[in-house]
Amino acid sequence: MDFSPFLGFAGISLALVMTPGADWAYTIAAGLRRSSPVPSVAGLCTGYVLHTALVTAGLGVLLAARPDLVSWLSIAGAFYLAWLGLSTLRSWRSARIESTGPASSGDLPTLDQNAGTLQSTPTAERPRRGREFLVGLGTSGINPKGVLLFAAVMPQFVTLSSPLPVAAQTTVMGLSHVLICVLVYGAVAFAARRLLRSRPGLARTVTLGSGLLMLLISVALLVEQGGHLLA
Repeated sequence: MDFSPFLGFAGISLALVMTPGADWAYTIAAGLRRSSPVPSVAGLCTGYVLHTALVTAGLGVLLAARPDLVSWLSIAGAFYLAWLGLSTLRSWRSARIESTGPASSGDLPTLDQNAGTLQSTPTAERPRRGREFLVGLGTSGINPKGVLLFAAVMPQFVTLSSPLPVAAQTTVMGLSHVLICVLVYGAVAFAARRLLRSRPGLARTVTLGSGLLMLLISVALLVEQGGHLLA
């Protein structure tokens, strides 16, 4: 069996994942929270599992034939990303990581808004982790870069002469992208957490940069996709 289509897709996937963008900004913000970044990264990667399932079910063909749907999805993603950016910016002045203590109970993208004022309980931890997971899921679920990869790029690597069915090929390629996301975004989140734990000034700067990056990307998406719809 020829593995070159899978390796080619994996190479493009790695290049996209390694390019800083919305996912990176969100992952760094998650790494700077006092709580573990695992739920956020898990949600982020689960979003790409959903992309894989939708493409395997045939939605990718529909999106490839209807670029206007991709534009509307990108606009929705831009507004969601703007909300994440604004939520992150709200607390950038107080951003820091504590080695012990509970997480803030504020909005998910914010960092340590009420440090030391809450007590951690098992019943409080579960809903918070669930919210962090859902925010990560939403971030990747409507990420235009993910839509582009799965709807436009992946079909180019599907070969009808392969002994594997088309659905199996898209599943393998999609899950390879998920694995790359787990490795890269997990490393980014924990690296941010480790490197900035003892540097509150730098943590605030990185938080500010992450929030601004999300806002800039959202504005760029609105301008670009709005132009496509009006053209």
